[in-house]
Amino acid sequence: MSDTTTLVLDDANIERLIELTDGAAALCYQCGVCTATCPWGMVRDEPLSVRTLIRQAQLGLQDGKIDLWLCTTCAQCEADCPRGVPIVEIMRSLRLLAWERAAGAVPAAVEKGLPSLLWSIYWNENPWSQPPSMRMSWAKNLLLPAFDPQEHEILLYIGCTSSYDPRAQKIARQLVRVLEAAGVRFGVLGEREPCCGEAALSVGHRPYFEEIARHTAQVLSASGAQEMVIISPHCYDVFVNHYPSATELNLPAPVHYTQHLSRLVEQDRLKFEHPLEIVCTYQDPCYLSRHNSEYEAPRRVLSAIPGLQLVEMERSRENALCCGGGGGRMWLDTPVEQRFSNLRIQDAKATGATTLATACPFCAVCLEDSARLAGPSSIQVLDLAEIAALALDHPAAQSE
Repeated sequence: MSDTTTLVLDDANIERLIELTDGAAALCYQCGVCTATCPWGMVRDEPLSVRTLIRQAQLGLQDGKIDLWLCTTCAQCEADCPRGVPIVEIMRSLRLLAWERAAGAVPAAVEKGLPSLLWSIYWNENPWSQPPSMRMSWAKNLLLPAFDPQEHEILLYIGCTSSYDPRAQKIARQLVRVLEAAGVRFGVLGEREPCCGEAALSVGHRPYFEEIARHTAQVLSASGAQEMVIISPHCYDVFVNHYPSATELNLPAPVHYTQHLSRLVEQDRLKFEHPLEIVCTYQDPCYLSRHNSEYEAPRRVLSAIPGLQLVEMERSRENALCCGGGGGRMWLDTPVEQRFSNLRIQDAKATGATTLATACPFCAVCLEDSARLAGPSSIQVLDLAEIAALALDHPAAQSE
């Protein structure tokens, strides 16, 4: 007698998923393009079967395995999907269903990392397990004014990563110096700056994200800002795509900092006087590029720097390889040999570039770690804000 496996379809799961995704999983006709294009197939013997996860979603099945939590929400699968299935949203919804189910629906490896992230947001108002009183530690020795809508053009939103992560703090400091050099009148919220909630959304806790978003929207609306310049593409994406419209709650219009710098270059307010004789290639952050179709602004800024030669990696723009930090993976262990960023360093070196630029704190952290592992002769990883600061004939920009 042959072995048989009985599958019990969960009608409640099906109905809940349809409610969460508007029935989007039904669009999938199982062609498998998503699985074929997923970056995990480049670093694991067994690729992440996105197609299987979507099929299980259609049937209301969940197996509690780690696969669901591997997704970095990079949206490469969405870029190639012939049916336009919103796969990232389905992944987030499946994660929410896992949190809502009984014990065992979330793997032990995930249970060790992600609950601490969520509790940190609850207690500390940031996912980095650091106290709110340290939110302005990145700005040591900088004289930054509190935002005043009567005095300032823009509200500069730093975000949790650039406030607390040591590597990302450098990005915030250099961006401040670039804005100062361009004569931009800006202010910050300081210790009152709220978390955007993207980390909670990325791991599937939509109800908690919505609670965070309500509070953050109130703070931002009360600030009186008309425009908000944002460092992290993850924060930018959540404000653009997951918050109420700016007009609905009188929220400041969200602008990624590369878009703002590009505008300053076009207005002739930002001038690069210090030539940088470097060959540079650019890493498209997933949440700025594929999620929000912004490919040109960072390249316009880099191209405006005298002496800088910009070369493209073979995988770029909508086909750029993810750094591996999205979808909550920044708070989960990834074996060294399975890090996408290792491959990205190889891609960058293949161009002959000496500098790898990006415009995302997650990318900077992940890529720099991989560059360090690749050895002392490897490529230098810098955020675009850091490169822009180096290109200014501005003494303060040379202090780090």
